[in-house]
Amino acid sequence: MAIQPYPRKGDFLDETSLEPHHYIISKEELRNIIIDAIYYANRKSSRAILNIPDTATDKEIEKQYKKEGSKLFAYFVEYCGDPASTAFQCYKRSYRDVAKEQFHNRTLQKERMNSGWRYQAIAKDAAARSKRFITVSDIGTLEADFNAVIRLRNTSDKLTIYVSVKNRSKTMGGQDWPKAIIALETTAINDRNRDGSYICVFGITMEGGKRTIRRQRMTKIPFSNNTEIWKSDFFWPFFTNMKYDDIVKNVLNVLIDTQQNELINYHIPDELIESFGDSCRKNGLLDEDGYFNDALRLVNLFCGCLR
Repeated sequence: MAIQPYPRKGDFLDETSLEPHHYIISKEELRNIIIDAIYYANRKSSRAILNIPDTATDKEIEKQYKKEGSKLFAYFVEYCGDPASTAFQCYKRSYRDVAKEQFHNRTLQKERMNSGWRYQAIAKDAAARSKRFITVSDIGTLEADFNAVIRLRNTSDKLTIYVSVKNRSKTMGGQDWPKAIIALETTAINDRNRDGSYICVFGITMEGGKRTIRRQRMTKIPFSNNTEIWKSDFFWPFFTNMKYDDIVKNVLNVLIDTQQNELINYHIPDELIESFGDSCRKNGLLDEDGYFNDALRLVNLFCGCLR
């Protein structure tokens, strides 16, 4: 791929040639960005967990929710642990609370994916609020998670930055990096809305360090002369005018402040919960108010006596 004509210092983008930061995002602005990012990540995680594509229709989504509710009930029965203890823990509790608890247990392994989307959204929205960039967008970015257009200092020239966000470098294996680099740069090359040169960036949001370039093992030649890996100590100040640890501490403060409400939970579709409840009713587990009213019947279910 042709070397892009943006200013460089050695192999890297010369940041001093770009429009600098002039604005510091307020604590209240950052708090709102973080809250929105948590909601966004929770919704996106829920859709991914439930295997719902972005192109699904409302009818298809509703059908999938009901199907996943039945699957959640099957999970509840199969992975109950100690039948007696689980029956005791469910006794006199609402099926809705049990469904949410089971959904969370089933999705614990998705936490990394959730945090990745959270920090992606924080970076994009904070960059947009920072006033450093001409535009920041995640529309039609394909391989990129967002792109940002910045002006070169003392000129009318622009540089478009295509960013793919990862939690850590090890998110991808060594053999995956060349393919990912090619895919991201292909997105940049084929972007008809781009005005000016481009650079591709893999933003590593939770790994200390500055910048690196992926190279072929034997020849040490870069996989791309237009692609850099920006670790957290460079990535966050560049896009947000804040240090990595400041971002994380503010996320922690929001999580602490909101720990008693739905903000930190995955968005669980009501149709899924009701489908779980229907399965409970079919097995005679609930009273008329939707509470588990027969611990012995739960034990029989867990032990296979009702199947």
